[in-house]
Amino acid sequence: MNQKFSVTSSPDLRTHKNPHVNQQQLVVKTIIILSLELLLAIPLGFALVQFQVGGIAWIFGGIASGAVVLQLSRILYQYHPQPNRSARKVGMALVGLTVGASISGSDLTNLAAGIPVFSFLTLFLLLCGGCIGYIYSRLSHTNLLTSMLATVPGGVGVMSSIAADYDRNVPLVALVQAIRVTSVVLLIPLIARTSVDHVLIPPTLPITDKLFSSNAAELKLLCLALLITALVVYVAGLCKLPAAEFFGGLVVGLGFNSLLHWIPILGDVTFNPPKIVKLLGQLLLGITIGEYWGDKPNIGKRAIGYAFMSVAMTLVAGAVAAMLAMQLTSWDWLTCLLVTAPGGAPEMILVSLALNHDVEIVTTGHLVRLIAINSSLPLWIFLFRRLDNQLSETV
Repeated sequence: MNQKFSVTSSPDLRTHKNPHVNQQQLVVKTIIILSLELLLAIPLGFALVQFQVGGIAWIFGGIASGAVVLQLSRILYQYHPQPNRSARKVGMALVGLTVGASISGSDLTNLAAGIPVFSFLTLFLLLCGGCIGYIYSRLSHTNLLTSMLATVPGGVGVMSSIAADYDRNVPLVALVQAIRVTSVVLLIPLIARTSVDHVLIPPTLPITDKLFSSNAAELKLLCLALLITALVVYVAGLCKLPAAEFFGGLVVGLGFNSLLHWIPILGDVTFNPPKIVKLLGQLLLGITIGEYWGDKPNIGKRAIGYAFMSVAMTLVAGAVAAMLAMQLTSWDWLTCLLVTAPGGAPEMILVSLALNHDVEIVTTGHLVRLIAINSSLPLWIFLFRRLDNQLSETV
């Protein structure tokens, strides 16, 4: 009797005999966790709006919610979920859709002349990231590949995934990346508010605003836009494009109204995504950043100190790049700061959208950087692994 009970209660055997049941349970738990995070993030976002935090109050609400819910699930229920990368992908697609729609009527041809400047700034930031990674590695006694993945501004999820693929220190990479993204998202609006308060006039989706349209025609257009976005994102993923979700949403946002005007039966119809799409995109991005904070294992104070030091150096490199941009272009200082800020591309573009400040320039600059970082990663990984091996042989 006891032997029978021990066999049927073995988690390994249950997983082997009923893998679909366990997979379904995992999906249900993931949905529950995400629902709780959204339920907490929405009132936090509304509260931050009342305190005049700024147009990205919903990201802050999501960050707090993601960290709190993941920590509580670990402490109270001994459940250790991983950060929800699918939620971040959906958030990136929604943000890309809203950003693309907001700049679809702009003349983007003039931005082509700025591609050399964007490329130079990207190269400068990549070189700075490599130097910072080397310094961080020597000071913290961490291997070079881990240090590079932690310090190059390429996104929390992407760099953590690469670290896992190469069997590196994933928690440390996620920690440094999360500190960097959170610091930039917090600092840029604060600098803008204290220096040029008039740029923060754009709305923060107050409670009285209509978040979702009840018009049947607009709902149909929204469903069509989301369906096309899903298809474009899928194709972009098959093509291995960097940040495929954000790129896909951006392309659909830019071209959706042109597609509608091309269809004669629709007439002169203009589609603007309802505010709930922008709100949900911000919440999901914030929640996934917060989850990386809540996901942190026990990391020593010294390691955390070195992480903050590397982030500070990255921020200084971004400030130097902003000063270079001011010398090379006619952009104002805030535009230069937004273009060179070492934050995640969706987050920084959202900040510029919230500030209503040169969204087209900021979007182009971060897209150029995204392409450059993702296309050059194989080379960086090869060089740092080779240098790692050489250093280990000399020790």
